[in-house]
Amino acid sequence: MASDLLVLLHEKQQVELAAAWADRRDRPTLPDPYALLILASIVEKETGREDERSRVAGVFDRRLQRKMRLQTDPTVIYGVGQRYDGDIRRRDLNDQNPYNTYRIDGLPPGPIALPGQAALRASAEPADGSALYFVATGEPDGSHVFSETVEEHEAAVRAYLKKLRQRGN
Repeated sequence: MASDLLVLLHEKQQVELAAAWADRRDRPTLPDPYALLILASIVEKETGREDERSRVAGVFDRRLQRKMRLQTDPTVIYGVGQRYDGDIRRRDLNDQNPYNTYRIDGLPPGPIALPGQAALRASAEPADGSALYFVATGEPDGSHVFSETVEEHEAAVRAYLKKLRQRGN
């Protein structure tokens, strides 16, 4: 039955979460396994690239350490729900909801997706580095440009938007 499958999947997730939590790099940004689950769900939605998961988690970890907002689009999309039509607009970024990481400090109150083992592991062991920002390149491979400064990030965003305009999006 479907309910048996859901129970089995939940149990499997709990095992994966416990293993990732046990192997994590200890840091104050994730006080408990539920926080790890929330962060991993965001990482899951941000990138499907194996080579970028821990880098994305590292950006979020550094932002949390510095008390910066996460400002991640997948949480905005989750928060606006059925209103989302494929484009994030200024009104979406300004929407007052507990998942809008452009408006709230720290992690949202719950996961936004079901993270896989790779996202859990990446979130438990984020990559070291100094990047505080990332944006999609617009390439079909789903890659991102990582930046250390807001100026570098803004230039990468401009390049991404230019690429979209050239494609007619």
